Amino acid sequence: MEEHHKPVLLAEVLQALKPEPGESYLDLTAGYAGHASRILDVTRNYKTSCLVDRDDYAVGILKLKYESEGVKILHMDFYSAALQLVECGNTFDMVMADFGVSSPQLDQETRGFSFLNDGPLDMRMDRRQALTAATIVNKWSERELIEIFEKYGEMSPGFSRKVAGIIVTGRPFNSTLELSNAIAGNARRTRIHPATKAFQAIRITVNDELSQIEKTLPLIPKLLNHGGRVAIITFHSLEDRLVKDYFKKVSSLGEESELRIINKSPIIAEKVELVNNPRSRSAKLRAACKI
Repeated sequence: MEEHHKPVLLAEVLQALKPEPGESYLDLTAGYAGHASRILDVTRNYKTSCLVDRDDYAVGILKLKYESEGVKILHMDFYSAALQLVECGNTFDMVMADFGVSSPQLDQETRGFSFLNDGPLDMRMDRRQALTAATIVNKWSERELIEIFEKYGEMSPGFSRKVAGIIVTGRPFNSTLELSNAIAGNARRTRIHPATKAFQAIRITVNDELSQIEKTLPLIPKLLNHGGRVAIITFHSLEDRLVKDYFKKVSSLGEESELRIINKSPIIAEKVELVNNPRSRSAKLRAACKI
C-alpha cells in the first residue's frame, strides 16, 4: 500500500495504540491502509476488525487487500459508520482516525483537491454526494463565501472579503487552476500560497468535515473495549481543537471519566519524517485510553 499513500506518524501511532496479536481494530478513515496494514500485520485479527472510508477509490483498494480475509469494509463517512457500529454493539481494542486528505486525493487532478494541479472543481471525498466545490464557488453568495473563509479557512475578515469578491466577479470558474490563479493574481503574496486557505475552507464545507468530527468524537468511548486505545491525527488547528477539547472534557470528570489521555501534548513528526514526507509537517497526533 505504500505506493498509494505514505502514512504520517506511523511509528508514533504504533507506539500509542500498542497493537497486540488477536486484538480488534477499527480504522474510521482507512484510506489506502497505510496505518491499517501495519496494525493488522501485528494483530492478524481480520474477522473482528473494520475498515471505513467514504472514497470509492480507497474502498476498492481495501477490498482487494482485505475482503477475502474477512475484514468488514464499510463504504461510508466515518460518522455514519461509527453510529452504525455503536448501534450494532460493536466494540474494538483500537480505534484510529486520520482526518487528513490522502496523497492520492491531492495528486489525482480529477479529484480537484489541489490548487497546484488543474482539475475540475470537485473536492468530494465521497463522489456519490451532490455538493461539489463548483457549486460553492459558482453559486453561493458573496456573504456565504466570506463566512466559510473566515470560519473554515481561518482567514482575516479583510482577506475573506477580498477573495470572495475575486470569486464573485470572476465567475464562472471551471477548474482548480483557474480559481487558484485568479486568487493568486489578485492577492498579496504571503508565506503560503494565497489560495491555500480558500481551498481548505471550500473542501471542509464540501465534505462537512468539522461537523463529522464533532459528532463522531462522543461515539468513540462507546466503540472502545475497556483498556482500548484511540489515536487521532489532525492537520489543522480547527480539527485539533475539537479533538483536544473533547479529550480534555471526558478525561477530567473524575470517577465518571471515560478516557485517559495518553499524550498531554500533541505528537508531531520527527525531522527524518519531515524530510521524507513533507505532508507530515502539519500533522498532530493525540491518543487516549478507555478507562
